Amino acid sequence: QVQLVESGGGLVQAGGSLRLSCAASGNILSINIMGWYRQAPGKQRELVATITSGGSTNYGDSVKGRFTISRDNAKNTVYLLMNSLKPEDTDVYYCKADVMSFGGIQRINYWGQGTQVTVSS
Repeated sequence: QVQLVESGGGLVQAGGSLRLSCAASGNILSINIMGWYRQAPGKQRELVATITSGGSTNYGDSVKGRFTISRDNAKNTVYLLMNSLKPEDTDVYYCKADVMSFGGIQRINYWGQGTQVTVSS
């Protein structure tokens, strides 16, 4: 019904930058919140950043001041610019969008497949 396609992950050296993109497509009437989460093996998924359709942002404490989330509502796309990357940022990053579909009753959360970000020291 709705698909999230992520791109931009990869390998980067500590102190470097990387930009992730996530485009939502399918049966979409509107998207309120889009965001990024990350998860390491054996750990719970944690908030990286979220952004509303109006541009309000929220960041996890570990990335605040280093990462910037943005979105293009016309393209149903969310971005995550990651600066000053650290080895501890190494994780699988997941895109999320809460979507109201045409003919839908309520908003549903959709997740991307995850993209690996590896930061070397």
